[in-house]
Amino acid sequence: MIAILVALASFMEVLDTTIANVALPYIAGGMGVSQDEASWVVTTYLVSNAIILTASSFLARTLGRKTFFLICLGAFTLSSLLCGFAPNLNALLLCRILQGFGGGGMVPVAQSILADSFPPAKRGQAFAVFGVAVVVAPVVGPTLGGWLSDNISWHWCFLINVPVGVIAVALIWLLLQESPTARAEARQQQQGAGFDVVGFALVATFLGALEVVLDRGLEDDWFGSRFIVTFTAICILAFVLMIPWELSRRHPIIDLHMVATRQFGACFLVMLATGAILLATTQFLPQLVQQDFGYTATWAGLVLSPGGVVTMMMMFVVGRLAAKVQPRYLIAAGAVICALSMYAMTNVYADLGFWFMARSRMLLGVGLPLIFVPIMAASYDGIQPSKTDQASALINAARNTGGSIGVSIVSNVLMHREQFHQSRLVEQVIPSSPQYQDTLQQITNFFAGHGSSLAQAHDQAIQWIGQQVQAQASFLAYMDAFWVLMLISLAAVPLAMMLRTTKLGATVHVGH
Repeated sequence: MIAILVALASFMEVLDTTIANVALPYIAGGMGVSQDEASWVVTTYLVSNAIILTASSFLARTLGRKTFFLICLGAFTLSSLLCGFAPNLNALLLCRILQGFGGGGMVPVAQSILADSFPPAKRGQAFAVFGVAVVVAPVVGPTLGGWLSDNISWHWCFLINVPVGVIAVALIWLLLQESPTARAEARQQQQGAGFDVVGFALVATFLGALEVVLDRGLEDDWFGSRFIVTFTAICILAFVLMIPWELSRRHPIIDLHMVATRQFGACFLVMLATGAILLATTQFLPQLVQQDFGYTATWAGLVLSPGGVVTMMMMFVVGRLAAKVQPRYLIAAGAVICALSMYAMTNVYADLGFWFMARSRMLLGVGLPLIFVPIMAASYDGIQPSKTDQASALINAARNTGGSIGVSIVSNVLMHREQFHQSRLVEQVIPSSPQYQDTLQQITNFFAGHGSSLAQAHDQAIQWIGQQVQAQASFLAYMDAFWVLMLISLAAVPLAMMLRTTKLGATVHVGH
């Protein structure tokens, strides 16, 4: 029961990283904002999640794992309720930040609770339940979010957490007993390790300002805006101050010495790139099929689901491979497969069917586990046992931060390249050219043959040609975006080959 409850709470948290992606058009329409602004609903959650990850180890030791887990779960449930009733975008973003803070502490602590609650002989079963929940959540998220948005309301993408969260809080409070050994270890660790308040403030300021710059830069014309320049300066200042401060602390919030090593540093950068691929494709593939192919939110979610099923199956395959093949080779292979998936999507055009999109996502589902599982083993290689919690937090924070950066990069590519392609295509639409006149005449005859008057048919034909130009510009922009994501995937290959040989068969700590 404990394993199921802890896994269920973690399932909800991971579910919320993907459930809102297919609902973004509904959120944008309901809030009266652009789709770019609606995407902040995803990225603010990721960044607040990454910020709290850096402090989760200290807070769990200070408050006790059970207490901290219940606080996180309660905050997550309450903020989910507030998200569902948010009256405008600003309120929704504030609630998503609170939801990210609550959710960010749950998954790392859940693993520790399972390790403490079960004897060694039964831990494998407990972690299997937990692992299945964490892997299945991203599969279910897009489809569930799409169905709820199409058939009920996008608000239920958040409200669905509330009854589950309330029941989980009550049962965990009643059933879970923190072991005396865990409390003793926490007290012992706490005596020697204070909380790096200044370091945490600098990290939060750096990540928060970076998020503002990435999300608002496109809308505010980047460095043509005094607002963006100000937040860029805050971001750079916090980063510059953070480095000497963290290097000089005995117990830093981020161990920069560890990040600067060849092994962990390469893993950190690979996870940044992987997060960019994972989150950008999860957000923009549904947007592509909804915007340019007319898919409903439910079908947009179903486009992602076959890839999720492949990912779930590959997790077990890669678990076996990781015991026999060096992580650097698996990670490099996974990055190449992800790049091939992105390359396939550079051939997108209007006549493509559902399974073309789904197959691309399935190929990505083969590549991602080849990165995620080995990178956990590689990142812990050479790390002292006392620093494994921080290593786990940093790797997960890298994935979330990379996801936010990836979403911003693709948003900018789509916006600028669509404008570029549209201007180039319009140059070819010359009213005096024979090709234009021939096309205009054919389309006019088509609409006239379907009951429109000659004047109406002429106007409809001109409007249709304009729509075709806009649609083609959109497809060309998405092609450019997938080229960029392909290059990001390939950049992980040399980083993977930098990793040193590790001892195979070691325990792998599974991050979410």
